[in-house]
Amino acid sequence: MRPIDRLRMSLEGVTIALDAMRANRVRAALTILGVAVGVFVVVLISATVHGINESVARQFESAGPTTFFVQRYPIVFEACDDVGDTCKWRSNPALTFAEAQALTRVETVGEVMVRQGWGASAKYRDRQLSDVQVLGVTANWPVVNPPNMIDGRVFTEQESRGASRVIVINTTAKERLFGDDDALGKEVMLTSIQGSRGGPFTVVGVFKDDASFLAGGERPRIVTSIYALNRRLGANTRWLGFVIKPLASARQDVTIDDVTSALRGLRGLRPGRESNFAIITQDKLFDVYNKVFGMFFLVMIALSSVGLLVGGVGVIAIMMISVTERTREIGVRKALGATSGVILWQFLVEAVTLTATGAAIGLIVGWGGSLLIRAFTPIASSVPPLAVVAALGTSAVTGIVFGMLPALKAARLDPVVALRHE
Repeated sequence: MRPIDRLRMSLEGVTIALDAMRANRVRAALTILGVAVGVFVVVLISATVHGINESVARQFESAGPTTFFVQRYPIVFEACDDVGDTCKWRSNPALTFAEAQALTRVETVGEVMVRQGWGASAKYRDRQLSDVQVLGVTANWPVVNPPNMIDGRVFTEQESRGASRVIVINTTAKERLFGDDDALGKEVMLTSIQGSRGGPFTVVGVFKDDASFLAGGERPRIVTSIYALNRRLGANTRWLGFVIKPLASARQDVTIDDVTSALRGLRGLRPGRESNFAIITQDKLFDVYNKVFGMFFLVMIALSSVGLLVGGVGVIAIMMISVTERTREIGVRKALGATSGVILWQFLVEAVTLTATGAAIGLIVGWGGSLLIRAFTPIASSVPPLAVVAALGTSAVTGIVFGMLPALKAARLDPVVALRHE
């Protein structure tokens, strides 16, 4: 068959399919709905995951591609019951300020930032945040992970060492505590959630968070010096962590080896003993993130396939009815010379038209859903081109697979028997 004839038949099949959809609105609507729901879920999940991936990648890049972290404990997802070997990391000694100071003397290390998170409540006049994250860092915070300062400044080395009561707040905390008023110079009452320690802290700067999945979205955050966090808010230093930034001329793997050797030496660990601290690179963090989100994505794809299955069953039903109603027409066409292949092609085109209509609706609604997510959440969701191709390809495959049975039935009809059909 010539390509032009196949194109003409395809267009004719689309026209017949649209006529059948108009004649059987309820059946067609159910079929289209099933496919549309499946495609909608695929597109929306793809857009959300795509936005989260870009946000996480930007957050990693902001700290520098070679920056890595030293923690008391590794990234673990295993059950931990404090018995036997399930919680080896719990026996790891805490990192110390002395160890951080020693690491600054390692030749390949550029900067060592000490950090620790703590929970607190924040109050300004009659406005209160009952649960706000307070991050304590050393004064080299702007060098290791530069904040996007909107107003004011960060605390100085002198203020940090002296545990001065100064804080830098993010825009979310500023809006909830001060509204449209200027926050600089105002005193915020901080009270540790894990105790009664606290007091007034002066706002010296405002920064904008890159809201992301890892950062917890647009949450109020307050940054102060690690020494103020310890002395003024009573933060327990058992959970100190280090952020290591290698020299620009040093390779990350070399710096990791040097830091590991230095820490093992400081802790008196013999060559045969396992390290009692964890070094975590951004690649390792991204691998863990991909594993967690990969499973989530697979589950959502599995759920969306239920919609496609419902649509596929609908395709079989509506196409079987269409074959039965047009049996005499098929007989006439075969009597006039139409081959079984021509009939098969026509009905497959009809089935694909049904599923493609559902896919188009699912794409449009999914695209609209991604815009809503982008507008009302910190996730910058966007529909990747691959998701569009996958949605259309999946709908076409669904139409062909589930439309094959009725199409084969139509193609195999005996013209004499079909002509006698009432």
